[in-house]
Amino acid sequence: MNVAVLGEVLLRLSPPGAERLFQSSVLRANFGGAEANVAVSLAGWGHAVRVLSVLPANAVGDAALEELRKKGLETSFIRRAGDRLGIYFAETGSGPRPSRVIYDRARSGLAEAGPGDFDWDRTMAGVDWFHVSGITPALSASAAALTEVAIGEARRSGATVSLDLNFRAKLWRYGPAAPEVMDPLVRRADLLFANEEDCQRALGMSGPQASGGEDIDAGAYEDLATRVLEAYPNLSRVAITLRESHGADENVWSAVLRSRAGYWAGPRHRLRAIVDRIGAGDAFAAGLIHGLASLPDERAALAFALAASALKHTVPGDFNIASEAEVVALAAGDSSGRIRR
Repeated sequence: MNVAVLGEVLLRLSPPGAERLFQSSVLRANFGGAEANVAVSLAGWGHAVRVLSVLPANAVGDAALEELRKKGLETSFIRRAGDRLGIYFAETGSGPRPSRVIYDRARSGLAEAGPGDFDWDRTMAGVDWFHVSGITPALSASAAALTEVAIGEARRSGATVSLDLNFRAKLWRYGPAAPEVMDPLVRRADLLFANEEDCQRALGMSGPQASGGEDIDAGAYEDLATRVLEAYPNLSRVAITLRESHGADENVWSAVLRSRAGYWAGPRHRLRAIVDRIGAGDAFAAGLIHGLASLPDERAALAFALAASALKHTVPGDFNIASEAEVVALAAGDSSGRIRR
């Protein structure tokens, strides 16, 4: 399957292990970003994936480009422009201390990009699936316009469009509220990814509220998913991820999937000693896209997506580097963690 993603590639700076930011003089540097994370997973599972983005024409942009190439991504559609790469600082929580993120993304190349910066006929040629998230339209008015045009061009080319709401309160700063911008984008998507906060903050649709150590009743989310499909008749499916947080490094992870034909609640993964949860939602999105394209039904696709995202919690950095075989094994119930020789 030929896939295109649009989004900002970011430089991530994190202290070692569970240290606080600047507790010591060391920061580990990695590249990531929501859409790039999806792209890396899909490329690792055999899809041809092109990245639409903007990187500065300097050594930092060169390093980001090289990292994407190492992961098997097509980078010829990336524009080399702008003065800087977006940065975020990520501090990994532990126990009752939550993880936290600090953004430094103002005036980045993608934040200043607009619809006229891409050759859409070339960019979308041969694309079967297009993926974008609500992070890009949160960056600026021009990035929001870029997202809207990209979705329209993807649909014009015949591609399936997936949209992850990915509400980030710290990014919506340039004027309109998130629902005002996101509503017309969701109305042109085929598959929507969300969690309960995304639905409330990005769409203005309330649902069951669960936080802290509360057990989540997956069945309670059928009504929310149904209401989303009713409000957006263009959507064929909506997936809602569910996270029970019993501490920064102990969660229960699951999801539900609603289509026009049925409703499925996925298996629950109890995650202990979490290494890094950033990028888990992106791993889920990639897993569901892959599953819907290659597995026999929605239930199998949902199980694959959840297994992929569960494995992402076990590795540091944004990217999920679990192989398809590893994901299949976990989806089949092999969660013992025994050494393989």
